[in-house]
Amino acid sequence: MGGNKATPKTLALGAALREARIEAGHKHLTKFAEQLGKPAPTLSRWETGQRTPRPEDVAQILTVLGVTGERFDDILGLTRNADSSSWLANSLPEQRLMLEALLRFERDAEKITNVAPLLVPGPLQTADYVRAIMTGGGVPRDEIESRIAIRLGRRESLRDIERTAYIGQAALTQHIGGQDVLCGQLEFLLEMSKEVELRILPFAANWHPALEGPWYLIQSVEGTNVVYLENRRSGLFLHEEADIVAYQVALSLVRQAAMNVEESRRLIADEIKNLRK
Repeated sequence: MGGNKATPKTLALGAALREARIEAGHKHLTKFAEQLGKPAPTLSRWETGQRTPRPEDVAQILTVLGVTGERFDDILGLTRNADSSSWLANSLPEQRLMLEALLRFERDAEKITNVAPLLVPGPLQTADYVRAIMTGGGVPRDEIESRIAIRLGRRESLRDIERTAYIGQAALTQHIGGQDVLCGQLEFLLEMSKEVELRILPFAANWHPALEGPWYLIQSVEGTNVVYLENRRSGLFLHEEADIVAYQVALSLVRQAAMNVEESRRLIADEIKNLRK
């Protein structure tokens, strides 16, 4: 281990180590490094994701910090294939860590672009719309409200970030949660179009890459760009330059197929009128 390029997984590992250190009361990295018998610059690079510690180094840190049980296993698991070209999360613990990493990427983002052909993307969803999706999707009832709170919290953290959303026209007509829920969702979209560059991909458009499925492009100030993909059973981060370029090219094709902002607003407003009839 020990690559010199941060990956989504090394950034998640570093952030988890830093949070565990601070939670344990070790606010000063240099003093804690002395206690571990490690050089402070090395520990700093581990926590920023610039270098990947060995599993035994992570185990030592967590043991000194008193981290045990499931959390110990989750953080240690991030050392596996941390320098690989992508991060695929299949297990629930790793999906939870991936969500935490996604929240950090969003927090540090300069620009975020959602491509969502069938559903309103997460950061633009209302609570009722999220609830309808999760209820229909089989999420355990006792988890639904906490997940909604996380999703709405994500939205608040994105207010000062440049955002663009390309949404398929299908999302404007699919009666998720029923007519009233959809109407409320479209009204919220119309309101959010004042803050977000919101553009609709119409049924009349020819083929474009959004028809292959949704994706999420996050561009950070530091230049750490990632693509996030999600399906029913797993999540996937891509960060290699070739992958980023491929999705940027795809995004240019999606943009060509999309309606402009004013046309998109009019279409949303028309759908609201149809629902209110």
